[in-house]
Amino acid sequence: MNYLAAANYQLQRAVSTGAEFGALNPLLLSKLNHYVAHAEVQMDQIRRRVLNEEVIPHSEKVFSIFQPHTEWISKGKAGVPVELGLKVCVIEDQYRFILHHQVMEKATDSDIAVSIIEAAKKRFPNLQAISYDKGFHTPMNQIELKKHLEKVVLPKKGKLSKIDKAHESEPEFRKLRRQHSAVESAINALEVHGLDICLDHGIKGFKRYVAFAVLARNIHRFGVLLSHQDAKRHRGAYKKAA
Repeated sequence: MNYLAAANYQLQRAVSTGAEFGALNPLLLSKLNHYVAHAEVQMDQIRRRVLNEEVIPHSEKVFSIFQPHTEWISKGKAGVPVELGLKVCVIEDQYRFILHHQVMEKATDSDIAVSIIEAAKKRFPNLQAISYDKGFHTPMNQIELKKHLEKVVLPKKGKLSKIDKAHESEPEFRKLRRQHSAVESAINALEVHGLDICLDHGIKGFKRYVAFAVLARNIHRFGVLLSHQDAKRHRGAYKKAA
């Protein structure tokens, strides 16, 4: 109670100061009102959670006042069970270029499984196969993805039937499934190319930062391929001269 009383005292001082001097600087008044609104939300949630012992719905929780798009990401991995940030889904081709990406605002993997393929197909009509992990699976996603692609590698969750086991044991399915692990290198490469920490602000800034990281990754990959081709030509010329 003492904490809330002290916070409310400071809040009222901020409100009265804004009312008295806000006309002199409308921009600062707008920023002040923005933080006043945040303070009121936080105080209300403290009152409900601590004093009334309510469970605050996840949708009402604010994880960053300065970057309100920040989400609580449950990783489910040892050592890093959760992270604060925003998930990004990427599609990488067999040559390790990132064809398409999508910033996932309040969305799960299964929510965007079909939409990201539809968007990628508009740019790359020859895209015919995709390999996902189990997090993207739903029965409807299996059906919808097969309308867009010739081959869909989307492992099912839970216990498999005999038919599903046979399907996921097919050589082509297993081949594409093994290639899926290579996307981890793309994720690591994006972090190396600036996406480990976003230095921009706001959701527009975040999306712009992601796009630049994807561009940097593809340029780097293109440079690697050109370097390999150049090295191969030099080796061929050396053998010919010898």
